[in-house]
Amino acid sequence: MERNKPEAATRGIELLRNPSLNRSLCFSESERDKLGLHGLLPEAIESEAISVERIRLQIDGKGGDFDRYLTLSELRDADEELFFRVLRSDTARYLPLVYTPVVGEACLKWSQIFRRPRGLYFSLKRKGRIRELLRNWPERDVRFVVVTSGERILGLGDLGANGMGIPIGKLALYSAAAGIPPRFTLPITLDCGTNNDALLNDPLYIGLRRRRPASGELDEFVEEFVTAIEQEFPGCCIQWEDWARADAFRLLARYRDRVCSFNDDIQGSGAVVLAGLLNAVRITGSTLAAQRFLFLGAGAAAVGIADILTQALKLDGLSEEEARGKIWLSNRNGLVESTRGDLSDYQRRFAQVHSPTRNFVDVIESIRPTVIIGVSTAAKAFDQRVVEAMARHNSRPIIFALSNPTSRSECTAEEAYRWSEGRAVFASGSPFAPVDFGGRRFVPGQCNNLYIFPALGLAIYNTRCQRVSDEMFIEAARALAQLVTEADLQAGLIYPPQSKILETERAVAERISKIIYARGLNS
Repeated sequence: MERNKPEAATRGIELLRNPSLNRSLCFSESERDKLGLHGLLPEAIESEAISVERIRLQIDGKGGDFDRYLTLSELRDADEELFFRVLRSDTARYLPLVYTPVVGEACLKWSQIFRRPRGLYFSLKRKGRIRELLRNWPERDVRFVVVTSGERILGLGDLGANGMGIPIGKLALYSAAAGIPPRFTLPITLDCGTNNDALLNDPLYIGLRRRRPASGELDEFVEEFVTAIEQEFPGCCIQWEDWARADAFRLLARYRDRVCSFNDDIQGSGAVVLAGLLNAVRITGSTLAAQRFLFLGAGAAAVGIADILTQALKLDGLSEEEARGKIWLSNRNGLVESTRGDLSDYQRRFAQVHSPTRNFVDVIESIRPTVIIGVSTAAKAFDQRVVEAMARHNSRPIIFALSNPTSRSECTAEEAYRWSEGRAVFASGSPFAPVDFGGRRFVPGQCNNLYIFPALGLAIYNTRCQRVSDEMFIEAARALAQLVTEADLQAGLIYPPQSKILETERAVAERISKIIYARGLNS
């Protein structure tokens, strides 16, 4: 990752107060002379390794992961380069502290822990002024924006302006996992109010105190935002993050062919699940085309995964009709079937011909899926009856409990292995510790978009890609799946270890870049 260098005009205490320039005790003797730092720092001149070790000791001394999140946030506000060095010193350990699962708790408490702003907040009160306000950002070369409306944060619902933790966390992973310099990234919240009464009545809430607008007013605001980004940061990639379901699909469709943009909840989720499934069927000795997929949840993530699956199955030789026939969705109102009158357009294309069924176990008994995928945010929805039903119909049931944070997971790894008598091929959205069962140790896979979006960002950064296609996500999934070794599979691990995330991102980015060049998407 490129290092920021102190500008001649930035000296002394102002330099030490600038997190993108501050290097604290790592400034050399000559730098301290030149930059007016003597007296402002203790005499010790230390290596970067010693600075990292000091922070690691501070983190170890904290009582829980949320306190560790706060410590890392404070570090970033003081010394950004050291923050990223710490993250990269042990990615498997520290990345979960700055993103899932800990970021969920941070978003719930965002107004209480708010100390120093990061990124940009544009509220509806500033409509008509977004381009002007973009100029308040100090960097003029922004390559990546992650933007949220805060309406559907992880599995936690409408958190309004408190959802800013998500764009900040996502972009931290662009830099920590893919090496993209942080100065090229910008987290943004479009604050359109909130329908969360608890927040509206909270005296500490930092966001706009009004209810959310109708879609027409929202779309006008988003259009102004996209136009302003195009004008101020030409070629910038926009990542849509944690928008309400209908908004997510509508905005992706509207802008995907106009600007470089993608929706990680839809396309990124689809790619990382596809990668896991490609390796799950390696374990079971089957093929993707031989599976029957049943989703619990029918929102943006479910349909995004289903869309990517459909395309992958078509590439395996199935027709569109055959591919969709293998994919079933279910939500709180039951199976997504053709007689239901409450379906959105994006759900309707996956409606199957079947009698109305509300009980998930009954759906399993009827259609006998080989794979169940939980994206419902309904904690413990994959109970013992569900897992046992899957195990009854499959020698190696594939069970993906993907809802985040951990408190919303459909089941734990231990439950999946125990209730299936150790036969489940399991993955989750949040990390679970290895499980010892029946004389074996199982290492649960974490189906985390972290494996996809930083690699996509790195490919876009290196190629100056102008548009993002679904083919790029399918290629990313295939590349990711092929990085898992036979030894990993033997342990039940269907994703590469996060300790190897830097190598993983580079390898996946290389494969995506080849698609970009082959399709002329960089010009």
